[in-house]
Amino acid sequence: MVSELSNFLYNKLFYRCEHSVYDKNLCKYLFFCNFAHLLIGKFFIIMIEINRIYNENCIDTLRRIPDNFVDLVVTSPPYNMNLRIRNGKYCSRQIVKEFSTKYEGFDDNMPIEEYYEFHLEVLRELLRVSGLIFYNIQIVTGSKRAFFRIIGELSDYLKDIVVWDKGYAQPAMAARVLNRRTELILIFDAKNAISRQFEEVNFGRGTLDDIWEIKRGRKVTDTHSAVFPEALVKTIIDNFTLPGALIYDPFMGTGTTAYVAKAMGRNFLGSELTEKYFEVANKRLEVFEKEMVFN
Repeated sequence: MVSELSNFLYNKLFYRCEHSVYDKNLCKYLFFCNFAHLLIGKFFIIMIEINRIYNENCIDTLRRIPDNFVDLVVTSPPYNMNLRIRNGKYCSRQIVKEFSTKYEGFDDNMPIEEYYEFHLEVLRELLRVSGLIFYNIQIVTGSKRAFFRIIGELSDYLKDIVVWDKGYAQPAMAARVLNRRTELILIFDAKNAISRQFEEVNFGRGTLDDIWEIKRGRKVTDTHSAVFPEALVKTIIDNFTLPGALIYDPFMGTGTTAYVAKAMGRNFLGSELTEKYFEVANKRLEVFEKEMVFN
């Protein structure tokens, strides 16, 4: 009943669109009715703004996004680098944290069960709001058990896997461990994962491989060294969306996905929990806007 009422209000009272770009003077905000509560005889309608990054947990953002609202998800969540194994048990790598922490504002050492449950919840929400998801992960001690379980849980939605070859491997911090030169991009499809064929792409037959040789991203702040490379985001957006599409990044970091989406004529939506990265991301977008004005 609530869902039907939400759809009715959205279709009848608000703009009906297919993620097209509106004139800013006519439609600065994209309204939608995610759900409506009948409370004291009044409806409370949820609102979200596109081309904006929200300084909050992505779960909070996702809960305000309606089904099938996003065209494409591109993201690279924290790797949980500081969760280690010692004496056969998980522990936090606090002693050498200054050598391994890539982020400011959190320790990147979530207990493995919490890490698993959090990303499973995020992915399930992403599958609800978007048909296609590119989820970049690195197989390290703090993530591998969680993501192997998640792949099993969501196997019905796993469409393919891309290997991202960064060109060189950072030396492992422990003996008898393989250096990690590659990362994985898990591709989830909410509609037709059983087939390896994508519904809509911009590449021809036999022209796009499943190993992408792209160098690491350049740092835009000293406190975030694990930057998503612009070339990687561009490859995904260019091959799997059309101009005007809405791209969502639940772990926006310093704003690479938003920056590239905007530069390529797409709309964006993002979430970033760490305030400093949120500020850096918005400054990058402000610089982009100024450059566009002068050009």
